[in-house]
Amino acid sequence: MLGPFIQGAGVGGGLIIAIGAQNAFVLSQGVRRRFPLVIPTICWLCDCVLILAGVCGLGGAVSGNPLWMRLTAWAGAGFLMIYGLRALQTALAGGRLESGSGTPAGSVRAAILTTLAVTLLNPHVYLDTVVLLGSLSGQFAGSGRYAFAAGAIMASFLWFFSLSLGARLLAPIFRRPVAWRVLDSLICLTMWSMAASLVYRALSVTV
Repeated sequence: MLGPFIQGAGVGGGLIIAIGAQNAFVLSQGVRRRFPLVIPTICWLCDCVLILAGVCGLGGAVSGNPLWMRLTAWAGAGFLMIYGLRALQTALAGGRLESGSGTPAGSVRAAILTTLAVTLLNPHVYLDTVVLLGSLSGQFAGSGRYAFAAGAIMASFLWFFSLSLGARLLAPIFRRPVAWRVLDSLICLTMWSMAASLVYRALSVTV
């Protein structure tokens, strides 16, 4: 079972670590010290469900439903455009690292809903986890499929918690307002580029 586990960790890690809207969001919230355990936990749990769904055979149903893919693409593009606009506004206004008690800004409910939206309104997450990982797991028989899934799930866990908790190490850099302007500008560009790719995907899908 070690072979499938290692392959799952390698492939899953490669897909998860790729720069995208979700990683940009986790990083930005980690630097701001906002819910550094809640946000990566939600990202990881979503990956767990989607990876296991793919391994259990849901990938074919997802890839075979163009209407669902188009609707999700448009919804995701709209959300990312709005989030990118908010990041741009923050970049123009300038940010700072919160001081004092370190209490996170915003509510837990808002953090959960935003994390779910960033994660689940992006069709790429379904293509990577449900379709691609689900398809790749098919090369293994029996329990090997689940060992492959376990490897991908472990990679997801290590990445999101490392990204969120490790972002604190960047705190000294982000005591300077210019660092916030750069980060928020990069987040804006990331969100808008992802939104553009989703619009292109939605227009390319034949219903």
